[in-house]
Amino acid sequence: MTRLILAQVRQRYVIEARALDAATEAALLADPRPGARAILDAIARRRADNRAEGQRLRKLLRYETALWTSGIDAVAGVDEAGMSPLAGPVAAAAVILAPGTRLPGVDDSKKLDAKARERLADEIKNAAVAWSVGFAEVAEIDTINIYWAGLLAMRRAVEGLALSPQHILTDARRIRELQIPQQAIVKGDAKSLTIAAASILAKTARDALMHQLDAVHPGYGFSRHKGYPVREHFAALKKLGASPVHRRSFAPVREILGLPPLPPWPNAAISRVGATSGADA
Repeated sequence: MTRLILAQVRQRYVIEARALDAATEAALLADPRPGARAILDAIARRRADNRAEGQRLRKLLRYETALWTSGIDAVAGVDEAGMSPLAGPVAAAAVILAPGTRLPGVDDSKKLDAKARERLADEIKNAAVAWSVGFAEVAEIDTINIYWAGLLAMRRAVEGLALSPQHILTDARRIRELQIPQQAIVKGDAKSLTIAAASILAKTARDALMHQLDAVHPGYGFSRHKGYPVREHFAALKKLGASPVHRRSFAPVREILGLPPLPPWPNAAISRVGATSGADA
């Protein structure tokens, strides 16, 4: 092999990550140059990474696979995002994947950076049989409390699906007022691929909305911290007071406004509202 060919081999099999054919692999093994060994080492690392990712995905799909093999094809993973911020709505997403679908890189949204979440959100939407995002607004959070508002957003996400699920997998909580069989999995966004996919869609949808709210309510830094109770946000609250999208049922916001602590929450009724959704044709 000439050095030019080695450069071409690196481009094709390392940078472009194409499958290495047997003849080229044999030629690389017989080549004494360090460049050939470096190419083989890089390919070996990629193969090991692919095997590890395959094992991770098989583990993440154990709940879905059990349902798929029993004849239940429409399995929806559901998760929410934005329970702890001081401002903005809470979001939830529902995702149905076709049996056998694998989505490399999908994981609990909290383990991923923003760039990875955005890329994976597009891949999830393209691969999903159906997906939906639902919100519970600040006024609802302040009326029924954040716990029930999170469940409300989850129910809206399920009801927004273009395909009715046969079974629902959720992250630790059961969704009230749904007659669909459900399985609540503790830390489900780290144990189920469809729940992890839903966590990514919920997080990216809410983050996008907080970017919009940053333009409407400047000075709070919503586009950076998304309403979470970080030092920058507390400083802005003290300086500017609460905006219309701050959750007045949350103690730090009430303190800024000089409001007394709230009494224990009653079990408030939950209203019905639509959701935004998408599905493959």
